[in-house]
Order: sequence, then C-alpha cells, then structure tokens
Amino acid sequence: MAQNTGKARKPKAPSATRRLRLGLGLMLTLLLVVGGKLFLVQGLDVGGMAEAALKNRLTPVALPAERGSILDANGTVLASSVIRYNVVVDQTVNTKTETFRRLETVDGKDALVKVSRDQGISELAALLGMGRDDVKTALTGTQRYYIVAKDVKPDVEDRISKLQIPGIVTEGTSKRVYPNGSVAGGIVGFLKDGESGQAGLEQTQDEVLKGTAGKRLFEIGADGLRIPVGVDQLTPAVNGKDIKLTLNSDLQYFAQQAIQSQRDKLSAEWGVIVVSDIKTGNIIAMADTNAPDPNDPGKAEAKDRGVRAVTAAYEPGSVEKMITAAALIEEGKASPLEKFTIPPSYTVDGQTFSDSFTHGTEDRTLAGILGWSMNTGTVMAGQRLSKDQRHDWLAKFGIGEAPRIGLPAEATGILTPADQWDGRQEYTVLFGQGVSQSTLQTVRAFQSIANDGVMLQPRLIDSYITPEGTEEKVPAEPPRQIVSKETARQVRDILESAVTEGRIKEAGVDGYRVGAKTGTSQSPCDDGKSGFCGFTASMVGMAPMDDPRFIVEVVLQRPKGDIYGISNGPTFRSVMSQTLRTFNVQPSTGEPARLAQYAK
Repeated sequence: MAQNTGKARKPKAPSATRRLRLGLGLMLTLLLVVGGKLFLVQGLDVGGMAEAALKNRLTPVALPAERGSILDANGTVLASSVIRYNVVVDQTVNTKTETFRRLETVDGKDALVKVSRDQGISELAALLGMGRDDVKTALTGTQRYYIVAKDVKPDVEDRISKLQIPGIVTEGTSKRVYPNGSVAGGIVGFLKDGESGQAGLEQTQDEVLKGTAGKRLFEIGADGLRIPVGVDQLTPAVNGKDIKLTLNSDLQYFAQQAIQSQRDKLSAEWGVIVVSDIKTGNIIAMADTNAPDPNDPGKAEAKDRGVRAVTAAYEPGSVEKMITAAALIEEGKASPLEKFTIPPSYTVDGQTFSDSFTHGTEDRTLAGILGWSMNTGTVMAGQRLSKDQRHDWLAKFGIGEAPRIGLPAEATGILTPADQWDGRQEYTVLFGQGVSQSTLQTVRAFQSIANDGVMLQPRLIDSYITPEGTEEKVPAEPPRQIVSKETARQVRDILESAVTEGRIKEAGVDGYRVGAKTGTSQSPCDDGKSGFCGFTASMVGMAPMDDPRFIVEVVLQRPKGDIYGISNGPTFRSVMSQTLRTFNVQPSTGEPARLAQYAK
C-alpha cells in the first residue's frame, strides 16, 4: 500500500497542443472581426466611405463651350469666339515628383509606363514651343498656383492632358472678338465680363450662342499625383450655334457713314437709317450714329449703345399721311384724283389747321395733298373716316405693335384708344402727331404698300447654324393683307407722283422710279422740360416703282437750323442708289406715275 507523504500535487502545465489551439482560436477571432469590418466597409460600404473617398480623389477640369459666331447674310463674321487654355502647375507637387506613371498603349495593349520628371518637362516644352529650361523653371518651386503658359489651343491642351504630368492642370478661357468693329455694333452687342450677353443680339440670343460647357474628370492620389489607371472621364463641350443675320455688312457700313455725315453736318442729336427688302421683310441695313465698337463698348455713351431704329419712338409727322390715304381709298371714301377745295387754313370742331407754306384757296387732288404734304387737306379728307376707323387703320398698319426682330427694348410706340383722344388729337393723328412709333414701324407700314398690300414681319435673324453645320431657318409670322392690291397700287402712284410732280423731287434716283414721303414733327423735350425741343425730320421711300424691291428711311433727331430748309434727300438718294447697285437691280423701264397735283 502506498504511503501518503502529505504534500500537494502540482497541476500539470498545458501541453504544446493546447497552447497551439488557444492561439489559433484567438487569431481566428481577430480575423473574423477584421474581415467583418472589411466586408462592411468595402463590400456593403454602409457609410458610403468608399464613394466619399473616390469623390475626394476626383479633380474636375472645366471645358468651356465655344460661343457661336454672329454672321451677316454673306457669312462675314461680325462676332466670334476663340477657346484657349492656361496651363497651370502646382509646383509643390511637381518639384518633389522625380518619376510618375501613366497609362500608354504599348504593342497594342494598355500598360503603365514609368516616366521621369525630366522626360515630362521635355514633352511639355515641345508641345508649348518653349525652351526646356524655361519650363523646368516654371515647374520648380513652392507656389501652389503658377501659370506656365497662356492662350494654348484646344488640340494642344488635349495632348498636354494626356501627358499626365504631376501638378499640371489646364484652365479654359474664351475670348470674344468683333472683326468689323462698330459696323452693326449696336445690333451685335457685347458681353459682360467676357461671358454673358450685355446688349444687342449677344444679350437676347445668349442661350443660343453660349452652348454647354464640358468637363474632364480624373483621379488624384493623396500624394497629389494623377492615378494612371484611375477614373478618366471626358464630357465634351457642346458649342453654341452661329446666328446668321439678314444684314449686308458692306451696305451697313455705307449707311452708317452716310447717316453719321448727315448728323455731323446738321449737328443733330442722332440719326438712323433703315434699309428693308420689300419682298422678304429682311432688314438689309440698320444704321445708327455714334455706333459702339463691341471690342471696347465703354468708349461709347450709354445712350448710343442701343439700336434707335427700334428703341426710339417719336411722332412720325407727315409720313403718316400715307396711312390716311390708304384708309380713305380702301374704305371707298376718296380716290387719288378726287377734288378738294382747300382754304389757307382749315377749321373743324373748333380746331384750326394750317400748312408749312403759304397758299390761297386751292383745288387739290388727294395726290396733290400728299405730294405737297398739306395738313389742311389731310384733315379735310381724313374726317370722312370715323374716329374708330382712324384708330383701327393705324393699328392695322402696325402702329402700337413692336416689330419683334429679336433686339432688346423694342418700342411699341403710343397709339391711344380713340375714345381717349382729345378734340385736336383725333385730327392730328391723320398727319402723324399725337401718335408715336419707331423708324422700323414706319418702314413696316410702307413695306406693306410696296408689297401689294401684304405686310411681312421685319426679319433680322435669318437662321441658326448648329455646330454640325445644319442651318435652321427662323420662321416669320404669317403675312397679313392690310389693303387690297389695287389700293396699294393707287397709294404707290400717289407716292411716286410726290417725287415726279410734288415737292419731293430731291428723292429721285437716276435711272429708277422712286416713290417717297417726308415727315416733320415737333420733338418733346426729354430733359424734364415741358413743351417741345426741336424737330424730327424724316424721309421714307421705295424703289424701283415698276417692281418695288427696297425701302429706305432716313431720320434725324433735332437737327440745327431752319427745319423747312433741312433735307434728308441727298442721304436718302445716296443710300437707295447704293442699295440698288449692291443687289444689281435693273433700271426702270416703265413710265413713272404723274398724278395731277391740282384739280381741274
């Protein structure tokens, strides 16, 4: 039997096997914890951490769209843009990067290629046409933003981007240029801060012209280097559309010179000329004095930066007698050769009217009343129309209705309702006072008479041209028959007789039959004073009368001197002659109208 010594037995130490199992268990537990965390982060990405990290690494570079050009009817460039880029470097990134990798195609396969900083500098210098040492100096230093080169063309910028040089990015810029300077300067307009339209068509057509910017998106690592196999996305810019106008820039230049000369000669505040194609409604020229140069619009006064042919409304004066004659003939109230016995002054409803020249009691025809621009006879004949008829015929001829040609601040003019006319205004509207309209509104009214009674919407914008070269014609409003073809013919005979037999012989153009009408009206003060401050003088005419093609109107605001001694005839004649030559219009062959001015 064994004996009990009384000493406690020591526990056995864990075996090597047990220790191994314990360590493996702990390791597996840790792996499960770490793996689960990785699964949550990378697999499920519950918090969007991967996406957030990617976004932090993405660097966008804006690619500006090229703004569309503005062209005249023959394709002459009036406004255009060029896209250029600045090459910019973060010197702190480039300086410290002796080598980098980029993705290239090697033997037909994509491969990561190691590139030295020196090689990148040499490649960049070759693309920029700069000395290698100059480029290296530009890329070396501690500045976070340094411009290496400016005005880099788009194709060169694309090749620079593909070099993937550390720290190099490009910034797009757009430069607007106006090769013809002040020719149609007010019509074309200009940009604000070189980006958005500020005046003229640049303003109203901004959405069409500016296009849609693009974007290049690539991935940058924490070290500031571009990740060669990372995100590299390109969203190309969509360039704006070109705008083709109806203007002839050569004739526009001629008209601007002509009206500027007339304005300077007579010290007028301003002047305008409009030339319109009768058959299409196209505006061939629309000239202002002191036209701004869009390359430097600040040199022009603010009042000269618009287009007065559509923004300035004024009392038209006697050119409105054409509408009165057309209404009388169309309503069957009078005929061109009807006799009117006209006293030296004429009184109706307590209102007395006289003429700009002294005369006794005379027997005149309706043609003679217009040919000698007699207010007395116009009121005498025009009172045959009711007040509502007088108002409605002015409205039918577009008075009180803006032409809507696509320019800012087009005036509607003032055509007061007939029931609001006072005792004098109900008669003065017959000869163009107590009503206001723009030059283009007057041209539109005369166009309808020249076009056999059919009014066409004036057109300045002919079409839009897409970046792909597709031309999109801008539709015009439907034509409107204002008076009958026969009425229009009779009114044209009256207008031609005003040149051949009446007081407007100065409007005649050698070799061509011309019809015309003058207008003179008092100009209300616009500086806060009451009453009138000077006159507005105009002449509007059409040619050739055997097949009318063009309307020309010349307007001067507040010329100095005796208003009855002032003539726009030479300017009208010069511009009309140039227009007919420009479009190779054949001389007239038929006999001109010579309606009697005095009744027998």
